[in-house]
Amino acid sequence: MATGDAWVVVGLDNGGNKNNATVLDASGRFLVPSLLESPSRVTEGPDIALAALVQSFDDVLVRTAIPRDRVRAVGLDTPGPASATGVISSRGSTNFAHPGWRNFDVRAALEERLRLPVVYNNDGNAAALYAHYQLFGPLAPKRASVSAIIGTGFGGGVIEKGQVIKGASGFAGELGHVHIPLHGLLEPDQPLPKCNCGFVGDAESIASLTGIEKNLLPYWLSRYPEHALTKAESLAKAAKLVRGYGEESDPMALAIFAQQAQAVGRLFTIAANFTDPDAYFIGGGVVEAAPHFREWFLTKVREHTALKEEQARASRLEVVPDLDMAGARGAAIAALETVHAR
Repeated sequence: MATGDAWVVVGLDNGGNKNNATVLDASGRFLVPSLLESPSRVTEGPDIALAALVQSFDDVLVRTAIPRDRVRAVGLDTPGPASATGVISSRGSTNFAHPGWRNFDVRAALEERLRLPVVYNNDGNAAALYAHYQLFGPLAPKRASVSAIIGTGFGGGVIEKGQVIKGASGFAGELGHVHIPLHGLLEPDQPLPKCNCGFVGDAESIASLTGIEKNLLPYWLSRYPEHALTKAESLAKAAKLVRGYGEESDPMALAIFAQQAQAVGRLFTIAANFTDPDAYFIGGGVVEAAPHFREWFLTKVREHTALKEEQARASRLEVVPDLDMAGARGAAIAALETVHAR
């Protein structure tokens, strides 16, 4: 709990189903130890969703007993695609399917409602920023990292000297849409994987839940026609069960996740020769699995990440910590850094 006249920033993580909120004090101490979730209501359009974000902001101040006048700034993250300043794509997205979101400036709208400065990042960048600061602590402003977050899609972030690299239009760090070499990754008769974005052979087309459903599982079920998942109600439901089979060392599931690990390793190989980071992070359901399966997957990623000897000595592979809270906490860190920079 903040005391005296101490100032704070608030972090708001806006998701497809839930908002999560946190508070960070001026010294860099988080005042909310666990998730503080509430419905995001994004499917109901901007007006209702913004009211839900304001409610999440109010709730976290009540939880921490902090007066509103001690909040200096708010960090906000949302799923993409969105510009560097928080304008939702003109095409909308999976989470922002309501037509009211198209070309909607969510950062400016929240800033107007809260009457506080709002600092925007997409959810992958926010989680990447939190992972970076958790690992490097006081050295974070001198270090670089690359994060791959594998979920329904493939999020990510590139951090250089403690700062999120956003690019001219906000799409820097969209690692899921980087094309990766497919030779030796796919089976000889395996169809080329297609991404929802229209690309063929990008990281997300393989290393994501959507990639399992649309590309990997249909092929591997044809190789394992007696597998129990052939009887699943739909490919979408079957895809969500693959990780459980992987944890039980099921051969088909392991073949699927081996391809995903190769894809991530090849992506990190590209990153090694482009940004040469101090750390590579992996987050998402695949590393929130049973410890033995997580270690198996990480080992496979290492095997397929081709680093020079000097790079291998200078870098490390880590798991994104506290992933459920990483977005809100990363958003808060971005807000804190902005306040300190003034």
